Amino acid sequence: MRGNEGERRLSAAELGERLGERATLVQFSSAFCRPCWATRRTLTEVAGMVEGVAHVEIDAEARLGLVRELNVMKTPTVLVLDATGRIVRRASGQPRRADVIAALGEAV
Repeated sequence: MRGNEGERRLSAAELGERLGERATLVQFSSAFCRPCWATRRTLTEVAGMVEGVAHVEIDAEARLGLVRELNVMKTPTVLVLDATGRIVRRASGQPRRADVIAALGEAV
């Protein structure tokens, strides 16, 4: 997972769901993306393990403006946000559970 995304913050209004109290895992997916299914499972599991962490899945095809703004080139793409919505990490492709947990360590 890459870090150092700068000061870009995502709000609950942009995501369409509330931010987690401690961190938010944002997943950009598309309908026929098989790795997105496994990513959803992994992120849901990690969010369930860590108190105050939310998982938000965004349909990339339905949110093209946000996809372009954030330079999402493929699905799945995962963003890790801190409690204020600041992007602290991002990764493209199916992440490993250990990598997600490590990235959360920077956000909380």
